[in-house]
Amino acid sequence: MSRIGYARVSTVDQDLDTQIAKLKAEGCGVVRSEKVSGASRDGRAELATIIDFLRPGDELVVTRLDRLGRDTRDVLNLIHECEQRGAFVTVLDPHVSTRGEMGHVVLTVLGMVAQMERRFIKERQREGIEKAKGIGVYTGGKARIDYERVFELQRSNMGVSEIAKTIGCSRMQVYRILRE
Repeated sequence: MSRIGYARVSTVDQDLDTQIAKLKAEGCGVVRSEKVSGASRDGRAELATIIDFLRPGDELVVTRLDRLGRDTRDVLNLIHECEQRGAFVTVLDPHVSTRGEMGHVVLTVLGMVAQMERRFIKERQREGIEKAKGIGVYTGGKARIDYERVFELQRSNMGVSEIAKTIGCSRMQVYRILRE
């Protein structure tokens, strides 16, 4: 029986250190982490590895339920997969485990609340953006690529692959910019 920790943040500029430290302090011998959105399971290779590795009696430990996922159904499916392997899931904050029947009920409710909270946040964000647009304050996100530099490099007869390498982006992004 081993305790396996899973830490996740949504973007590459976020920090995993706090989650990893908590998981190690809880006795997790192995901690896997990744920087990927929790909106779906696509691209979450570390989580898939953990689930494949789970054996009867093992325990998957996360700091918060939203680290497993944002969608109630997805979280419950993950828990079900762990149970199919004879493993347990434990959430540290608030401390809930699937070792007891009550843990299933609490995790289901917490999952639904987290999903509802996420919808509220997105709705407030959308309303804030609309309000800011209405008064001319919102200008959109920060430009990550200098479009003019892409056009300049193309005018100097540089190929798409070379432009992408020079600017530090994908070829697809260069194609999209040139298409506009």
